[in-house]
Amino acid sequence: MAEDCCQKKSSELEKLNQQQSQVLWAVLAVNAGMFVVELLSGIRSASLSLTGDSLDMLGDAIAYGSSLYVINKGKKSLARSALLKGMIMFLSAVAVLARATYQAFLNTTPEFQVMSIVGAMALCANGFCLLLLTRHRNDNINMSSVWLCSRNDIIANLSVLLAAGLVFVTGSSWPDLAIGLLLTVVFAQSAGKVLFRSWQELQA
Repeated sequence: MAEDCCQKKSSELEKLNQQQSQVLWAVLAVNAGMFVVELLSGIRSASLSLTGDSLDMLGDAIAYGSSLYVINKGKKSLARSALLKGMIMFLSAVAVLARATYQAFLNTTPEFQVMSIVGAMALCANGFCLLLLTRHRNDNINMSSVWLCSRNDIIANLSVLLAAGLVFVTGSSWPDLAIGLLLTVVFAQSAGKVLFRSWQELQA
């Protein structure tokens, strides 16, 4: 009886890991593709918010790859993966801040048309990713941290669209810079939460 119970739990765990793996491969592909699109579009349109969002996409793609690597491993490995995600989020915040400082000196008005189109594409892509990940957000620290990454993407995409609208209305680059700096704060706060929780797991 006990043996049957153990076999059933083992089978359920294997099935769950397979489901998580399929979801992570899907969101990794979406984020890697959108990183390229947003980075090139951000540079072409001189948009800080698009460039910042592209770095977030890259960070997420790396994080999803890390999550795939530890999907069948123990709690310590999951916590280390989450720690890596937190560090990536923090580095993204630093990169956006550096880009903001650079563009403030250039004072170039970004192309709001490109920002709007690419921002809408990214929002649809990340909405799809968030939908896939929501089902697994409470499975473990690994999946909850990648869900948080995806949620941040939605916030970033909405911020890009807001920045595009304000650039159109004002004809100035400052809304884009302001939104870009706001993303820096969001990335830093999320990084702090993930780093704190993963550190607790490692110390347990």
